[in-house]
Amino acid sequence: MITVVLPPHLRSLAHVQGDVTLEVARPVTLEAVLDTLEERYPMLRGTIRDHVTKQRRPFLRFFACEQDLSHEAPDLPLPDAVVSGREPFFIIGAIAGGSGREV
Repeated sequence: MITVVLPPHLRSLAHVQGDVTLEVARPVTLEAVLDTLEERYPMLRGTIRDHVTKQRRPFLRFFACEQDLSHEAPDLPLPDAVVSGREPFFIIGAIAGGSGREV
């Protein structure tokens, strides 16, 4: 079982209170986890990845075992610690912007 930690706005949209556990078919890749997540929670389709291109949405990042996987290939196998359930897979809402003032 893979544990997925979602940011609060996606937990709210998916109607879940905490972490999500998924049974993901092998090989456990970044794409397989996201496909399984969207299959189980169809309301998340299009919020994490574009409907057509399957590209990660801006302001969302993927992390596993303290590694940023946001720009990795979708067929990247996830670390064994995530596959075995010892470590979670994180989807994190990134923050951008600033004060809006020129410095």
